[in-house]
Amino acid sequence: MRHVELPAGVIEYDTTGSGPPVVLLHGLLMDHTLWDRVLPLLPQGFTYLRPVLPLGAHRRPMKPGADLTLRGQVRLVADFLDALGLDAVTLVHTDWGGGLFLTAHGLDQRVARQVILPCEAFDNFPPGLPGKMVTLAVRLPGGLQLAARQLRIGRLRRLPMLFGQMARRPVPDDLARRWTEPLLHDPAVRRDLRAYCRGQFDKKELIRDTEALRRFTGDTLVLWSPDNRVMPPEHGRRLAELMPAGRYAEVPGAYVLSMLDEPGTVAREIGRFLTSPSAR
Repeated sequence: MRHVELPAGVIEYDTTGSGPPVVLLHGLLMDHTLWDRVLPLLPQGFTYLRPVLPLGAHRRPMKPGADLTLRGQVRLVADFLDALGLDAVTLVHTDWGGGLFLTAHGLDQRVARQVILPCEAFDNFPPGLPGKMVTLAVRLPGGLQLAARQLRIGRLRRLPMLFGQMARRPVPDDLARRWTEPLLHDPAVRRDLRAYCRGQFDKKELIRDTEALRRFTGDTLVLWSPDNRVMPPEHGRRLAELMPAGRYAEVPGAYVLSMLDEPGTVAREIGRFLTSPSAR
């Protein structure tokens, strides 16, 4: 893993390949390994970068007092692109929707194209049963450690309020252990996650910031999973219609984490988008 110093702290990231940059984001209580099944199937000729955001599975805590609210995390994504000097980026979103707000905050200058997998959007923050579970856990003494321990038990992990509605196929034990290790053993990581989850989520502002994507003119693929119950199916089509150069495609049979459920389909659709003449 490489690392880069940002105003909020040190961010680790993985990089492979060479060519135009493709930045693959991840969601809450996950890290870059979310993309391990898809990465080998993506086309050559691109640099794939996978930052580990401070969303609960990170191993390098942020600086005390760093702004890790939703707005602060959006700034952190922009700072990551700036620090590495990345231009004409294809930004790939999944689960966590904060990266969609770069346009609303005037921070999308380095982003040329976007791929949007099922993620938070409009007023769906925090999303569904899993989002409510995390919100409750951060407010209970010892709640985050308890939730992390439950995620390590296969039959509990498959419950709807944990990962049961996030992935149709069971999330592998090795991923669950890796993603929960920092939360279990590092108080500073728990502090970072609380800072994000305890931030204010104003519904009207969230909708307005999502709809600011009307101003994003780059090619965009909305690759939604209509069978998931956490990120509303109508949000996928709504996002594609909102964006001037947006198009919509589906991953049937997958839930939110379609890169785990159907890695071949996800890689094929993203690969077609990256190599299409219009995207080039």
